[in-house]
Amino acid sequence: MQLKRNTLILILLALSLSGFVYFQEMNGNIKKRQANSKEEPIFLLAEENVQSLIINNNNYVISLERNQKYEKPKWLITAPEKALANDAIVTYLTDLLFNSKSFRTLSVKINTIKEFGLEPPQSRITIKLKNQKYYTLVLGNYTYHKKYIYAQIKSSIDKKSSYVEVLLVSKDFANAINRQFSEWKQLAPVKNNHSKLLSIIPQSIYIKKY
Repeated sequence: MQLKRNTLILILLALSLSGFVYFQEMNGNIKKRQANSKEEPIFLLAEENVQSLIINNNNYVISLERNQKYEKPKWLITAPEKALANDAIVTYLTDLLFNSKSFRTLSVKINTIKEFGLEPPQSRITIKLKNQKYYTLVLGNYTYHKKYIYAQIKSSIDKKSSYVEVLLVSKDFANAINRQFSEWKQLAPVKNNHSKLLSIIPQSIYIKKY
């Protein structure tokens, strides 16, 4: 009887210890998840340091170059054709890139990113800075409730790691880039300097492939 009683006590102690360890692990996971739920800037970059943008929405690829010689328009279309850009449309996108925040950061296994629509991606936005550095925001599927879009910053991928960071960003990104090509063009022609402005657009722009 004494042996059975001791065995029962040992079993209860083991169960109590297991429960304590489980609780601590769960508590740690919750804290980690809460820490990753903080809203953080998507890019810690200043818009004025951007030299060009390359947008691929799987319907077309458009290249935008900052206008270096005139105040307006601020942006010029360099591909697939030369044209003056609609500053309001481009500003809508740059505000999202450099002023909005990600709503959550998930750490997922790199072999599961297809489930988020990130491989192949739904669309891509490549940012080239004046210092020649590149960053690419890859956009995937909507979340279950279509409140956010899964996204990934290409430079954040660590090839040596089996995990990668997936961001939840505003669904407004879809509205910003999934538009008719004609919407990117300036509606009203600029008087006097119209031909001059077109002449300053480079004939060819080197686009780095990712």
